[in-house]
Amino acid sequence: MDASSPLSLPRTVALVGLMGAGKSAIGKRLAARLGLPFVDADDEIERAAGCTIAEFFERFGEQEFRAGERRVISRLLDETPRVLSTGGGAYMDPETRALLRAKALTVWLRAELDVLFDRVKKRTHRPLLRQGDPKEILARLMQQRYPIYAEADIVVDSTAQPADRTTEQVIDAIRAHLRVQAHGQPQTTGQTA
Repeated sequence: MDASSPLSLPRTVALVGLMGAGKSAIGKRLAARLGLPFVDADDEIERAAGCTIAEFFERFGEQEFRAGERRVISRLLDETPRVLSTGGGAYMDPETRALLRAKALTVWLRAELDVLFDRVKKRTHRPLLRQGDPKEILARLMQQRYPIYAEADIVVDSTAQPADRTTEQVIDAIRAHLRVQAHGQPQTTGQTA
């Protein structure tokens, strides 16, 4: 499989990572490049629940939210391959993580604190960041979540570079991963884990 051959994906590509990592921005570009539909799990959860995620959390709590999130992600993974953007906490749930690992190709968009903070500091729709100093909250989330995100099939650094460049790096990393899966050849991109 050379760099110019089209990618044929037998299963969904699921993007994981913290808020601000670029899961939606990269995911939409990646889906367009791969000729696959793009689905944001949070949007699907809100549609299924008939309310916003913040409202769901407030009414039913995190445990019930994670169960609903797991059901929605499971349904999406049983459908035709797509690019799936997951919520920042989805991969932290052991059952959801097992589902994603079994039925999807997982890609962690890893970003440094300053990049994440720069991307989320002007947005007000992130309730988690309204519970104190946003940069401190992001740093704590990185410490808690990065060791778990590192279990993803592929790791690509999401930097301050243009989203199209990061999308190219994701495609290169997927191509290298699939080559290893098919032929056992060593990875050469430096973008995969």
